Amino acid sequence: MTTYSTRRIDKRRAALRMAGLRPIQLWVPDTRRPNFALECRRQSLLLRDDTQERELLNWIETVTDVNEWE
Repeated sequence: MTTYSTRRIDKRRAALRMAGLRPIQLWVPDTRRPNFALECRRQSLLLRDDTQERELLNWIETVTDVNEWE
């Protein structure tokens, strides 16, 4: 038995596929995990004195246009 919302979702997905798009599954870190902040800090400290990391951050800052950010 299909519900109205299931049919609506299926219709939307079919339209997106017809537009040349495809669905993907994206896994991201779980920020709710108890040690998430500690792991972020650990990894950040590993990069603190890294020359390539500093160069990359400087480049990002140079090319980023923030003029119209609100």
